[in-house]
Amino acid sequence: MDMTENLRPSGAHSTDQDPTSYPYASPSAYDGTAYNSAAGGYPPPPPYAPANRRKAKRPVALLAAVAIAAGVIGGGTATLVGRLNGQDSAATGSGGAVNGTTVSQSSKGTVAGVAEAVSPAIVEIGAASSAGKSTGSGVVITEDGEIVTNNHVISGAQQIQVTLSTGKTYTADVMGTDPDKDLALIKLRGASGLKTATLGDSSKVKVGEEVVAIGSPEGLTGTVTSGIVSALDRDVTVAKDDSGSSGQGQGQGRQGGGQEWPFEFGGQQFNGDTGEETTTYKALQTDASLNPGNSGGALINMNGEIIGINSAMYSPSSSSAGSGSSAGSVGLGFAIPVNTLKADLDTLRAGNGS
Repeated sequence: MDMTENLRPSGAHSTDQDPTSYPYASPSAYDGTAYNSAAGGYPPPPPYAPANRRKAKRPVALLAAVAIAAGVIGGGTATLVGRLNGQDSAATGSGGAVNGTTVSQSSKGTVAGVAEAVSPAIVEIGAASSAGKSTGSGVVITEDGEIVTNNHVISGAQQIQVTLSTGKTYTADVMGTDPDKDLALIKLRGASGLKTATLGDSSKVKVGEEVVAIGSPEGLTGTVTSGIVSALDRDVTVAKDDSGSSGQGQGQGRQGGGQEWPFEFGGQQFNGDTGEETTTYKALQTDASLNPGNSGGALINMNGEIIGINSAMYSPSSSSAGSGSSAGSVGLGFAIPVNTLKADLDTLRAGNGS
């Protein structure tokens, strides 16, 4: 079989190239009717084209190299994303607190990113007692419904109702309280698969760091404010329970015009009389806006980690007489460092200090 029949039609070829550039065979090796007598005629190509095969190898090799590089980069990206999303093998924290969702890589360092990641783990707490109703906030730390809040939010409560960011409500029971640290742990009935918060490290917090506060001020669920850490280790004194001398102590955002939770700072009392039974703790100070109902909510760093539990805020309208003008920005809020909470979790779970 003539190998040229299926490769190229017979006839003269263009004469703009040198026919001697094909060294595979001389014209005499073929039928001279089409090639020997034609000026500038070309011999047919060989049965294979080695030059073309060599050229083909290069893009194939290049594509393979690109694919390998993409695999390496992709693998590294997947590992990084997995760690950012809390899917690393060390995702479970100590003390039974489960690391929750963190800020995505694309939104890291933004208030919007922190709010999107952490808001599902912040709840509204409604506490009803013989003195009335109060509203506070809480932070979900386990998937089955353990929630951290302030002791003063649930102190004296006969019934506790918790509302998730989705609007779903649960009844909660008190697991343990620590009035000396103004902390409490409650547990939802029949809850599972909840979004949880990641507890950070308050010992690494620095003055000037950006923070986000999330809670339910005045019953406005999921309210987000932002600011900075304005001071560390502030001595804040609060009542141990709802027995403040004004009778207005329990909770924040009490319906019926009750005062905010009273506290002492810098030798002065704010938001009412703290009474005789008080406790003092070292607090993080922030200028992120806090209002009645934020108590028990989260103070969060820009990585989406809880660094404090909001507990007290200065309200100029209800401060004691002679404490100064109420004009100007307030910017005085206080949070219990999260390391204090982590050290107290086992005690709270055991129900000690109740």
